[in-house]
Amino acid sequence: MGEGAAESAEILLVEDNPGDVRLVEEAVQGTDSTLHITRDGTEALDFLHRRDEFTDVPRPDIVLLDLNLPQVDGTQILNEIRSDPELEQLRVTVLTSVPEEYAAPELDELGANDFFTKPADPDEFMALVRRVI
Repeated sequence: MGEGAAESAEILLVEDNPGDVRLVEEAVQGTDSTLHITRDGTEALDFLHRRDEFTDVPRPDIVLLDLNLPQVDGTQILNEIRSDPELEQLRVTVLTSVPEEYAAPELDELGANDFFTKPADPDEFMALVRRVI
């Protein structure tokens, strides 16, 4: 979704770093989008499959996915999304601290729509999130 995309979106953030969560929350403020946050891979899969505490959640329009997660890592989540007929069309943007040259080839194979290494500067990070959503 770039500029001119839908005015509102259901966004699922899969991120265990509280600082990065806060920055994404700030980036989404002032938009018509709704941010849902899961802090580990198991919780993210429960959200996507609408299990347990997430039975009534909306289907996200975009998933902002970190790779380094507790329990189930981001590549496993992406693989599950792409192998599930109900989820395979989800837009998945990887936002991670892993350098692109290490992760991008595998993520292309798994079907990530976009890949970005998280900028160290908080303002650049928030600007990146705004562009993605």
